[in-house]
Amino acid sequence: MRANKGLAGLIAGDTAISKVDVSTSSLWYRGYDINELCEKTSFLEVAYLLLNNDLPNIAQLKSFEEFEKENRDIPDILYDLFKSAPKYGHPMDLLNQSVSILGSVDEKNILGTNSQEENLIKSMLLISKMPTIVANSYRLSQGLKAIKPDKNLSYSENFLSMILGKEVKDSLSVKTFDTSMILYAEHGYNASTFSARVTAATLSDLYSSVSTAIGTLKGPLHGGANEQVMYMLKEIGSANRAEKITLEKIRNKEKIMGFGHRLYRTGDSRTGVMKKLGKELATKLGIHIWHDISDIMEKTMIEEKSIYPNLDFPAASAYYLLGIPIELYTPIFAASRVTGWAAHIIEQHNDNKLIRPSCDYIGPSSRNVQPISKREL
Repeated sequence: MRANKGLAGLIAGDTAISKVDVSTSSLWYRGYDINELCEKTSFLEVAYLLLNNDLPNIAQLKSFEEFEKENRDIPDILYDLFKSAPKYGHPMDLLNQSVSILGSVDEKNILGTNSQEENLIKSMLLISKMPTIVANSYRLSQGLKAIKPDKNLSYSENFLSMILGKEVKDSLSVKTFDTSMILYAEHGYNASTFSARVTAATLSDLYSSVSTAIGTLKGPLHGGANEQVMYMLKEIGSANRAEKITLEKIRNKEKIMGFGHRLYRTGDSRTGVMKKLGKELATKLGIHIWHDISDIMEKTMIEEKSIYPNLDFPAASAYYLLGIPIELYTPIFAASRVTGWAAHIIEQHNDNKLIRPSCDYIGPSSRNVQPISKREL
């Protein structure tokens, strides 16, 4: 019997962090419905939840927020890296290098020291510093001025302001961005999370495990899909062309980014709230083209293939309306998902078993080595 390609349908472990309920197309973070979390909490509340098993009370949230604000700055060695980076380099590569460097300059990051307490501190440091890395690695590599983090702003206000190079005061923009961070924070044993757990299972440190996950997330079949969605929408360019081009892609058996999901078959539970906020933003700005194209593509894909959009589809147009450079969509995803990665790394370290699956060999049977003079070209 051949192995399941992509490990589809195989159970690789247990987790108490999140649940994707396929029967109801719903997502739960530690028992809380994702849509209720989006309605009633902030991203940092959700980050606390993922790391600490439950939502914070007022005092716990205040302490968590203060830690995040006080640790947003990054070492000068990273700014030197950003300045020397080529403009054509992908921001995910700079993010990956930066996380590794943070691990090397952390005096307490000694190999083998993976206690829950130490891992929690490392996790909180990455949550605090990754927005500064994402924003300024891009800005400096593009010849723009670095923006220092502002301790007077909330997490999402600060992150979005650093990216755009100006303070963002619009509440809808901040809410849209913060909600996207909640939605991207965690999603079970996805590819990047599983790769992080594989690295953690060797008893490597949290920084190295996150670096592994970043490399996995970079791929267009995972985190990179949100970038490809926006490039696709721009290529279509007009609602009049949306149905025709979607049908052509279907006929040509092209992969249409932002549609389909390994787990969800009747719709991604995360898309509704993101689509709603994106359309509210579009109405406020008077820019409807991207949602007009998206609505036609969604209708066509459901009618023709019964395939529904995933979170990357509405997030791409929302980020574009916020003025975020397309190259930063996936690094922003990483800055959110680091919360889920960290929770899984902690869970792995707390009950560890080396992850080392077997494989079936399907290559040639026994062969004799011929002298090089007798080997055919």
